[in-house]
Amino acid sequence: MPAFTFEKISPPVRRGPIPPIVKKQRGLIVKILDSFVAARVKKNMRAEKGVIARNEQKPSD
Repeated sequence: MPAFTFEKISPPVRRGPIPPIVKKQRGLIVKILDSFVAARVKKNMRAEKGVIARNEQKPSD
């Protein structure tokens, strides 16, 4: 026979609607990092489209 037993505790009953989740204002560091990422993505997109490669000189025959 066990020396002790565990009671099953039921979860609390919800009363009413769940309050809306308030979005926190993003920090300044996060905004700065986002701007760096956006600039890098834009630069990579230009490189993939050939805009930068177009400025290279073609070898003469």
